[in-house]
This record gives sequence, C-alpha cells and structure tokens, in this order.
Amino acid sequence: MNEKYLKSLSEEEKYILKDKGTEKPFSGVYNDFYDAGVFICRACKSPLYESNTKFNSGCGWPSFDDQIDGAINCYEDLSGGRVRTEICCAKCDGHLGHVFYGENLTIKNTRHCVNSLSIQFKAYKNLELSTFAGGNFWYLDKLYRNLTGVYLLHVGYMGGKIEHATYEQVQSGKTNHSEVIQIYFEPSIISYKDILSVFFNHCAYLNKKVKQVNNWHKPIIYFSSKEQKEQAENLLSYECENTSSLATIQVKAETVFFRAEEKHQNYINKKNV
Repeated sequence: MNEKYLKSLSEEEKYILKDKGTEKPFSGVYNDFYDAGVFICRACKSPLYESNTKFNSGCGWPSFDDQIDGAINCYEDLSGGRVRTEICCAKCDGHLGHVFYGENLTIKNTRHCVNSLSIQFKAYKNLELSTFAGGNFWYLDKLYRNLTGVYLLHVGYMGGKIEHATYEQVQSGKTNHSEVIQIYFEPSIISYKDILSVFFNHCAYLNKKVKQVNNWHKPIIYFSSKEQKEQAENLLSYECENTSSLATIQVKAETVFFRAEEKHQNYINKKNV
C-alpha cells in the first residue's frame, strides 16, 4: 500500500488496509447501512462503490455487487490454504476485502465483501426521499426502479408496532405495518409531482383490479417534509375530483423505516432472470 496515505489512519484501519486484516463479522458500521451516497476509500478518499450496488448478503460485512469503473484492483490470494480474489483500492492499493462470484445473491451474481474500516460513506445532498404504501411492495419496486431520476430504492415496512418485523409477521396483519417502498430521487430530473402521479396511476389501477385490500397493502403517502405534505394533499385533492377511488389514499408523516429481507429487494426482476 502507498505509504503516504497511512498517516491519517488509526491502528485498526492500518491493520485492515495495510496488513490485509479482517474485522469481526457484523461489527462494522456499514454492515447494516443503506443510505444514498458513495463509499470512498478510507485512506486515499477515492470513490469505490455507489450505494445503489449495496445489498444484504448476510455474511456480516458490507456487500456490493458492482464497483465504480476502474476503482478496484484484483489479486490472487492464496492465504489460509484456499484460493480467493483479493480486492484493493486502485489508487492507493489499500486492502478492502475479497470478491466472490456465482453465489446467485443478486442479478449480477457478484459479491464484493468489504471491511467497514476500509471505506467511508459520503451522502448525496441533492436527493429527495419519498415513501409509499399501496399493494404488494414487489410491484411498487418494479414500477419505480427503472425511472430516470430514481437513484436508489428499498422495499420494507413502516408504521408498525414492533421493530424489524419479518415479511411473514407483516403478512399476518398483527403488526400494523405497511409494505412500503422508499425512494431516493433527483428532483431536478424527476419531480415529486411526477413521483406522486406514478403512484396515483398505480392506485387507480389497483382499485379496478383488487376488490378487497389487506391493511398492510392500503395506499398511504408518507411525507418527509412540510413541502411534501402540502404537495401530496393538494395533488391528491385535485386527482380525487376526477377519480373518486383515490379518496382512500391516506397522507401520513413518515415513521421509522425497516428494510425488508434481501430476497424481497428487486424481487420481480430477480425472478425473471
């Protein structure tokens, strides 16, 4: 590793980045972390991974299924009596972890297993966050995932009585959670009004196709700001003049979001591969 980048590192960070050590599983700050931004090298600050490539592999370390182009160097690693592929920062050659293929965890079938102590997170300040419930969250995911201007989305649960509920618990109807989709979008590319319009069209379609809606599938707009609340209420009132079925949509303040199990993320696209 390039020595000029070592001065600002702690001994624990040097152990990982220079000496190719490994932090304990499930101990890293970025293991269960899914905000929108970019992960950079802790030593040289070079960008390594976009947060929209991060997923929960269950291995205990931050996992990514892709890298920023040219950010990573790979080396054969024969330590520990097995053959692995080591990954290092392309700029400073600091050790990040290892990469694995063929595990069928994501569509890209790749897992960069990275130490939290090798990376730092820089949040994107230009993105806006919105959350919606309305029918099965698999279909909301499919609806929004490929829209231009949508940077990142997760499906999960909101509004319930217990933390970290499972899909099965939510489906029982006993937790009072809603199945939701949480979207990070770039408002200069796709406006909140456009995001809402997609949701209203979805709800109108559901109302025609579904006779009875479960409590965890009822349509809700969760606002994260006063501006979102006002815009949602105003646009909903306007839309209801032409489509009375949209009157069932509620507008509520956002509460704690719990990300759903990894198998439910991008579910329909994964099933169609």
